[in-house]
Amino acid sequence: MRQRWLPDASGESPASFMMPPEPGGFLNGDCMISSVSKEKFEDYEGFVEKFKPKKTTDDCMTPENIYDCVADYVAKRYGLSRESFVRPFWPGGDYQAFDYPDGGCVVVDNPPFSILAKILDFYEATGRDYFLFAPSLTGLSLTARHKTTFICVGALVTYDNGAEVRTSFVTSMEPDVIMRTDPELYREIDAVNTANIKANVAELPKYIYPDHIITGALAQKYSLRGIDFIVPRASAVFVRRLDSQAGTDKSIFGGGLLLSDKAAADKAAADKAAADKAAADKAAADKAATIYWPLSDRERELVDGLT
Repeated sequence: MRQRWLPDASGESPASFMMPPEPGGFLNGDCMISSVSKEKFEDYEGFVEKFKPKKTTDDCMTPENIYDCVADYVAKRYGLSRESFVRPFWPGGDYQAFDYPDGGCVVVDNPPFSILAKILDFYEATGRDYFLFAPSLTGLSLTARHKTTFICVGALVTYDNGAEVRTSFVTSMEPDVIMRTDPELYREIDAVNTANIKANVAELPKYIYPDHIITGALAQKYSLRGIDFIVPRASAVFVRRLDSQAGTDKSIFGGGLLLSDKAAADKAAADKAAADKAAADKAAADKAATIYWPLSDRERELVDGLT
């Protein structure tokens, strides 16, 4: 064990003392590191993670082409000019102090979702029209105390901070409608978002082999779905690539078996059985996870009073 030298009470002469090891500790150079300290030290990824900015719906910077898609839709549907649109929401901005122009401007923007109810309070109090991005799962609750229309689109949008959010909208410009869907807007946003993803992520190729080829990746799905499948040795030969892959840098990952006609027919039947079993398993899982909540007599009376 190494000795550490510390000054004595007078500060003039060193006093020798031995650092006893902590239970479960070990010496590293001149430093004593306990097992607890070692665990904390080695949890580097957890330490770094604390300092990474969290992706929240309040920090979602909207891709310009997504905004343009929504703005063009609003202009077309409501017969408006985009010159009348204002965007008062940005990091550090104050939407209440924003200089809204006179003459019927419309707020078309992506606000912080955490204060969306407060934002609607302000626009209703000031009589200002809006078409705002909103969370798909909880946006409907805004209709409980606001005269707003929830447009449930549910389009997945990848924002500039990397957050992926199912996005819908609320608007003041359809006062007689409390909620509606919009397949057209969904398709338009989805097309733009898909293009954005493809522009930023390399798309990996997908390979499809004929029934006469079986690989480990394909065969393991049979075991998962409870399908017995046997290939007699006389009915197959191992191959690393097909002749059609010659001249390329592609091959069958992990190799495969070239099957006889009969074995290929058996494989096709196994594929169908596995697909049917997967569909049945999913249906059973969905049913088991579903809870039906019926209406009460009081709620039925409310329904009877609605038009």
